Amino acid sequence: MKQLHARYPFLQGARAAVESANVDLGRVIEREDEVVARAVGRVESALDSGTVGDQHRRTRIELLSYPIARVLVSLVDEHVLTRKYARAEARTAHDQFQADFTATTALKSQSREQLTLESLLSEFEIAESVRETPDGYAVAVGTYLELAADERGDEWRLVNRNLHDSEVPVTKAELLVLIRQATRQRVEEGLPLSVPETIGESLESECEHVRELLAELDLTQDIDTVVPELFPPCMTYLLDQVQKGEHLPHHSRFAIATFLTSIGMTTDEIVELFQVNPGFGEEATRYQVDHIRGKTSPTEYSPPSCSTMQSYGDCVNMDDLCETISHPLGYYDAKLDDADEEELSDWREQSADS
Repeated sequence: MKQLHARYPFLQGARAAVESANVDLGRVIEREDEVVARAVGRVESALDSGTVGDQHRRTRIELLSYPIARVLVSLVDEHVLTRKYARAEARTAHDQFQADFTATTALKSQSREQLTLESLLSEFEIAESVRETPDGYAVAVGTYLELAADERGDEWRLVNRNLHDSEVPVTKAELLVLIRQATRQRVEEGLPLSVPETIGESLESECEHVRELLAELDLTQDIDTVVPELFPPCMTYLLDQVQKGEHLPHHSRFAIATFLTSIGMTTDEIVELFQVNPGFGEEATRYQVDHIRGKTSPTEYSPPSCSTMQSYGDCVNMDDLCETISHPLGYYDAKLDDADEEELSDWREQSADS
């Protein structure tokens, strides 16, 4: 099994490598806990951060975790999970495409097989639909429409492109975005899989774990109340740090911003909340929040789980309720349920009255 296949497990060559090795996935699931753990990690990270997480150092584990992750997604069989998982695999691949194609010759390992743009276009059978031009690339209009259909932003609309001879001019960066969509389609293809009952039984606990994560994720569609007094301790702390003007690392800023967007706050409201920070920059803050909520990016991000918050050192001041939940939104939802409705005072209503 090649490292290239571990980095890009959706390639036809990766699938062929697994088949030629006569790998019995049922046997792997029963006996190789590390592979199953990495497969669960792929799905967890897809829901948590919109990527499939860090690559495992062992090629075999990384490669085999991909088909098992697809089995997990198939067993749970929820549309939102399938969509988020496919997008996460595609986004991770896109990041790797960019790294591979921009690396200098000196940085590229001579012993490692490299993925080329040409081989990638051939992989998705669009090589004949793309040609290089002096200014970038030209994509056949039919291929462009198919791959750009799910991209947000007016710049992707055909009416805003310079169509010439049934071709659409694109930059290299834009071409990689289109390939990301081709990757997403490849990953999503065939899902849900038909999974033997014995494999389903072996992955029962892992599937239940994923269902719990999805249940917590569903909270983001139900909560539309902003009561800072009921925030989980971690978010109370992070918001306090922001308003005191303290510098927060990226993962901390991401956590508080995704939490606030998930409980129904608009970009304008979050900008208003953050503007007391001495280092506040409205344009940068607005861009970051719009990116997180999916307005300027292909992914709508959800808040990190408690385990992720702990990993980054953002889990602070735990209380008794924290011991019983696994997600900041679960904590907040529980607090809202226990509160007397007449005593709930939404921050936004207070701001409007003042």
